[in-house]
Amino acid sequence: MEATLDRQGDGTTREADVLIIGGGLSGAMLAAQLLRLPGRREVLVVEPRSELGRGEAYSAVELGHTLNGNAARMSVDPDNADDLTQWLTAFIEAGHWPESAQQSVPISELFPPRGMFGLYVQQRLAEAREWGAQNGSTAEHVRAQVVDLRFCDDAVVLTLDDGQRLRGCFAVLATGMFAAARTPQTQSSGLNAAALDPWDVAAMRQLDPQATVLIIGSGLTMVDAVVSLEQAGHRGPIEVFSRHGLLPHVRRQPPAWVDFLAEDHSLRSPRQLMRALREQCRQAQAQGIDWQAPLDTVRAHIGRLWSQASDVQRRQFVRHVRPWWESHHHRSPPLSAELVARLHEEGRLRIHAASFKGLAASEQGTLSISIRRRGESGLTVVQGAALINSSGIEYDWRRVARPLPQQLLARGLVQPGPLALGIAARPDGAVLDARGEPSSRLFAMGPPLRGMWWESTAVTDVASQAKALAARLVELQTQS
Repeated sequence: MEATLDRQGDGTTREADVLIIGGGLSGAMLAAQLLRLPGRREVLVVEPRSELGRGEAYSAVELGHTLNGNAARMSVDPDNADDLTQWLTAFIEAGHWPESAQQSVPISELFPPRGMFGLYVQQRLAEAREWGAQNGSTAEHVRAQVVDLRFCDDAVVLTLDDGQRLRGCFAVLATGMFAAARTPQTQSSGLNAAALDPWDVAAMRQLDPQATVLIIGSGLTMVDAVVSLEQAGHRGPIEVFSRHGLLPHVRRQPPAWVDFLAEDHSLRSPRQLMRALREQCRQAQAQGIDWQAPLDTVRAHIGRLWSQASDVQRRQFVRHVRPWWESHHHRSPPLSAELVARLHEEGRLRIHAASFKGLAASEQGTLSISIRRRGESGLTVVQGAALINSSGIEYDWRRVARPLPQQLLARGLVQPGPLALGIAARPDGAVLDARGEPSSRLFAMGPPLRGMWWESTAVTDVASQAKALAARLVELQTQS
């Protein structure tokens, strides 16, 4: 049936050069890069939210939900590391974000609210649209959700949840992150059905301020949840459960450190990296320098190190190193970290090394969960008035109970990435099917490539991938 889809413009099928599935940071930045390149092209960005550029991460509306990196680290322009700092300077000078004056640091060291960062992304996309219009290029937002994807002749055909079909020369999976708290699971524990959204301050205001709140997970989503509770006026106990009981370290601004990995390419395995990194941190501390200085130099080399590691080495890293890597590398913004530290010192917030094992029978007005404490074999039932799922991001597409991932996997159009992290692709983003064959028309970028690059979610990662993929798509468009 797809081979006979209407191409006459009667509304049955719309056509474009590039179809971008997802309009958060990844999709918006790819569209912006495509608009800025020479030549004429039509881009359709399919995104169910009312705005492009925000996605899951930057739709937050509370000022307390900030980026976990300072402005100098979060530019969406891969050719200008100061782009966000420059935008933020003009934004503040125009009278916006007066609260920034309460922080006595340079603008480059500010941690902007995530909703504000979304405005920045939108403005850069708007500027790219103006630029593209000079060449006759367009990028249009199609507000819908993609529920199916098929190949048809020399094109990709998307089916949307409103019945509309889109046809393009190329399609890009820019689906962003599947936050565990907001993602239906194929093997559901019932956690999300019983839990509060970590970012829903309005819902938390309905709680008894003195009630006990249970939180599953102790990473950056937990930090956001604690900020949400504080802004909602909650003043009761907070019990946090995670397998290792590790909290994110606070992000500081250490001085520059020599890029030791650039000088030593003999380091190839995760074990070699960790040994060398520990030694570098010891050297820094012996000189009175923050241990975060040498750690921050590793960031630029993660993709190379991860891609050249064997599957055995990757599994060892995920099993034994990942929790400590996450807590040291994905660090908390200072103000949020100060709140968590204060509540912990007051005894209101307690961290437990324990695994969530499921919901338990509850009495009326309470909510109970079963946990297994680290080092114990038996289960313990814990009660509270509310529960929050702060277990982070779901990267395994086999567990994401949404139409498009399930259809792509079922048809063999994609395959799970290394260690079931995202999906498999070539370095240029071309998606690999179930037989390992690269697609000439379906590409991916950002979080779906987690298994390929390990770190594929940060703003700088996404910006660089968007630039490279846009150039590749334009090259292919020229050849076709």
